[in-house]
Formats: sequence, structure tokens, C-alpha cells
Amino acid sequence: METVVIKNNQNIPLASIPVSDYEKFLLVNTSFVKESSFHCVSYYGVAVPEKLRLICCMADDDHGTIHVSSSLVDRQATLPSFTAHHLSFEKFEREIHENFGIAYPDHPWLKPVRFPFNRANHQSTIAHYPFFNSASEELHEVGVGPIHAGVIEPGHFRFICNGEQIMHMEIQLGFQHRGIESLFLEKKKLLQRATLAETIAGDTAVGHTTAFVNLWESLCNYTPDEDLQFARTLALELERIAMHTADLSALCTDVAYQLGSAVYGRLRTPIINYMQIWCGNRLSKGLIRPGKLNFPFTRDLGDQLSRLLDVYEKDFNEVSDNTFRLPSVLSRFEKTGVVTHGQITEIGAVGMAARMSNVRRDVRATHPHDLYAKLEHVPILKHHGDVYSRAQIRREEINQSIGYIRSLLRDIPGESKNRKPLGLPKANAFCISLTEGWRGEICHCAITDEHGEFVHYKIKDPSHHNWLALGLSVRNNEISDFPVCNKSFNLSYCGHDL
Repeated sequence: METVVIKNNQNIPLASIPVSDYEKFLLVNTSFVKESSFHCVSYYGVAVPEKLRLICCMADDDHGTIHVSSSLVDRQATLPSFTAHHLSFEKFEREIHENFGIAYPDHPWLKPVRFPFNRANHQSTIAHYPFFNSASEELHEVGVGPIHAGVIEPGHFRFICNGEQIMHMEIQLGFQHRGIESLFLEKKKLLQRATLAETIAGDTAVGHTTAFVNLWESLCNYTPDEDLQFARTLALELERIAMHTADLSALCTDVAYQLGSAVYGRLRTPIINYMQIWCGNRLSKGLIRPGKLNFPFTRDLGDQLSRLLDVYEKDFNEVSDNTFRLPSVLSRFEKTGVVTHGQITEIGAVGMAARMSNVRRDVRATHPHDLYAKLEHVPILKHHGDVYSRAQIRREEINQSIGYIRSLLRDIPGESKNRKPLGLPKANAFCISLTEGWRGEICHCAITDEHGEFVHYKIKDPSHHNWLALGLSVRNNEISDFPVCNKSFNLSYCGHDL
């Protein structure tokens, strides 16, 4: 047996993960992606005495399972790459190379990913990033960032253009680091770790914290009461509404539709203000905690939310009807920034970036957590892979989320009166947690030692997969289309850099 098959939020003994020789390990995992239902949710290295243990987690979206396997290799070994068989592994292997010095001679793009403080080669610096270049008198390069005119985080975009047409764009990230994964090991208090999870990506506080608490509770063999699952599901859908609304505002800004920008921007405010009423923070920090709920959801809060959504929904649909039939908007959205179905499957994109090209990748449906099985979520799919498809998904997911929230509000569970204590996490265990954030699939993995303490913690934000989709989307577009393409994905810098 080359893999162990588990479910989302299931813990298993670390020793139950098969250890194969590298050739078999490579063959098994690259064979999985020949099936469209499989994709890699995490692939990383764990330092063990005198060796490096590679752990690969492959999700089967048709059966709601995850195949986990591993291989022991020499540190700084030279290995054939997974990426030579399927491009979707490219970022994972680049990170392994950067962190541990593993060489992949047949990797097509073996470049730094983050420049972390504990990288294997400290001679590799961000000032000397090896950009692709083209020696041509007809082509020119344009650099954007890392400091931007807007209030966004640092990232550098290098364009190779023929006149106004983009031939290639390379994205250089790694400008900011907090050492989040290391801090999960250093910080021993549960509250500290929950707070860390909230800061992985500031606009996805609910998504990442839900992944962490589900993982922790699984390690503790703790089954959360319905009121905890209710709060997490509700908060995830409110975060989705807030961020999708903000992005629609920004998309309107980038195509100079000021009315849409103003109205969508105004509509985001009552959603995040509601979160402050509920838990005291507009970004929902402090709300999601392992094994408890500091801010119980009451019938009065439900009534307030129902009234808010009544007003929001009317105005949202009115401005959306106007926006999505305005010729000046459609001319900038339609057929701009196209990423094809084949490209999406090749790079292993997730979330909205996958669904825009008819790839059914949505954890809420394929690996459901909290109350999503009860909601029977059906992913919204589009087919054209352009800015318009990404904008449409936002619009339709907002209305879908409103429907889910109204359904949840019809049956608000009371605060649990007999909540069980969390207990201690299992020793020598492995656990994986998948959550569908508003950007897409979030993955947290943890390994514990003989005392139940973390010895390894791995985080994957959906942006890890999807930055390459942005790079592909701008090819053969005019450079003036870059801002709207960029915002149509709205990927996370800090969620990538960690």
C-alpha cells in the first residue's frame, strides 16, 4: 500500500503514512493527476534525523478522500521532479528546493518562491531574482512594484511587451515574512496559535482560523457542538459576501465605472460592521476559537442580520443589474484575462480561479466541513475563464451565500449548555484540514510529537496555486488591462509569503 486514505479533518497516527522509495512515491502521485478529480492539496518536506521526509497529500474530489504518502530522501539530494510529469507540482517543489536544497534537474522553472529566513541558500537574495528575459530590439520590459500606488502589499511584476501587448509577465513575491509556520511551533498557548491563524491573511481571518480550529479539534478527538459549526459556517459566508462585494467595487474602479465602485464599496460596510456587532471586530478576529464560542449567536443577532440582508440584497441586485449590462463595463470584462480549462487543470488552480473555467473545485462540496453537508452546496461554474466569468462568480456566489444564511437563520442552535472540554492533542499524529475560503481552498497540516506538541505545521493559502493563473491571464492582453486582471483574482501577498 503506497498511500493511506483519509477524510478532511481526520487525524491518523504518523506511522500509518506509508514510506515508499522515491521512484514509487513519484509514480503514485503523478499518476493520480491523470484523473481530473485529483489534485495536490499539499506537498512539503519535514526534516527528520539525517534525512528529509517528503509528504504528499492528493485530494480525490469525486470521493471526498485524501491520499497521503511519503518518502525518505537524503538531504540536499538530486531527484527527478514531479513537475516534469505535471505542472501543478511546480510551486511545491520550488519551495522544497528553496527550504532544503533538494535539486530537481528536470524542473522547468526552479526559482525562489519566498526567500524565507531559514532558506537553504542564503546567497539567494531577493535583489538578485533570476527574471526571465528576452534579448530583442522589438521587445521591452516594464517593472511594476514592489511598492504600489494603492494600499496593497508588496509584490513585483515584470512584463515583457511588444508595444502595448504583454508577451510574458513574471511575478516576484517574498517581500514580507512573519515566519508564521515556525511561530506555530514556538507559541505554546492555544490562544496564541488561534491569533496567529487570524493573521495568515488578514482578509481571510475566518477561513484560516476555521482550518486551524478544525484541525486542532480533530487532533483532540473533539466533536464541536452545532452552535460552533453554525457560527463558523455563517462567518465564512459573511466573509465571502464582504470580500466579493469589495472586489466588485475594485473591478468597477479599474474600468472607470464610478457608480458601481461607490455603491459596491458602500454595500461592503454594513456586512463588516455587522461582524463588529457580533464579535467586536470588523474582520471577525476573536470569533473563531477551538472548542468554544466567546460570542454566541442569538435570535436578536439573527433578526438584525435578516434585516440587513433585506436592504443589502435589494441594492446589490440593482447595482449588479446595471453593472453587468453596461457596454463600457462589458467591453473591458469580456474576453479579457482568459485562462483556459486546459491551463487551469495543468497548473492545479483552486477556488474561483478554477470554477471560472468549469473546473469543479470547491471544498464545501467535495470535502465538506462544518454545516456545508447540510447546506448541500452546489458550486457555481463558468466556462470562459475571463474577467467577466470571475466577476459573475462573485455576483452569483453573493446571492448564493445570502440564501445559505437565510437557511441557517431559520434554525439557530442555542448555545450548548454541556460543552465538553477540549482535552489534549494526540501524540505522534498527522492531521489535515481543508476549508473553502472566499479565494478558494485553504489547507493546514500538522504533525505532533510523543507529547502531542506540534513538531511541524504547514499552511497553504489558495494564492499558492493561483498566482500563476494571473501570469497566464495577461498574456496577449494590453498592459492597460493588467490592473483589472490582477483585481479579478485579488490574490494574497502575505498569504503566499507567510
